[in-house]
Amino acid sequence: MTGHGQYIRASLLEKFEFQSYGHALEILSQAFPVQWDELQTCLERLSISADELRAAGGNETAIPKKFDDVLYPLGWREIRITGDLTVKLYPRRANQRGRFSDEPFDQKTITGYIDGHNIDFIKDKVAFDLEWNSKDQTFDRDLLAMRTYFDCGLIEVGVIVTRARELNDIFKEITDKNGRPLLSKYGASTTWMGKLEYRLKSRRNGGCPILAVGIRKPCIEGY
Repeated sequence: MTGHGQYIRASLLEKFEFQSYGHALEILSQAFPVQWDELQTCLERLSISADELRAAGGNETAIPKKFDDVLYPLGWREIRITGDLTVKLYPRRANQRGRFSDEPFDQKTITGYIDGHNIDFIKDKVAFDLEWNSKDQTFDRDLLAMRTYFDCGLIEVGVIVTRARELNDIFKEITDKNGRPLLSKYGASTTWMGKLEYRLKSRRNGGCPILAVGIRKPCIEGY
């Protein structure tokens, strides 16, 4: 990403691709410098071996655990929220257009109006999610969760880390135990930057600023 080097450690610029939506990078660096510093440290330490690439299990492999090991001791936590919506109906005061009673005459509660939204890591008002190798529809869930947390005033910015396109070159070279290229495992319909980018450009994140981070070749041992 050009023009944003002042916000990102120089050591990360070759290892990751950065795309900022809604001034996410500026918000992170200026409003949440401690959290952004911790996330950069986590990214800086990321190193993935060929054996870890071969391992089955998608987001349950050793790769997501690398983020747990760094962020959990620093107070980042996985959070799930639920919420009910209460709708109150206020009658207009007699003979006073535009003036309404202080008390509702009826109210209705929609149970579970917000339900099942979880984010991998939250600290203060910064959200962080990793999508290593899930179905690409998982991005829709992540972005809905982040915009919901944002709309509820629980977060101010979100960060999503996934694979950069250039890792496909490595997946073509490395084979599984049966001698097949790993590219068949890390297919086009899984989570990578291309699948996230068009969702962000179409504003599926709502008003929530998002920093998209792509894992590049230098994060892989030997490349």
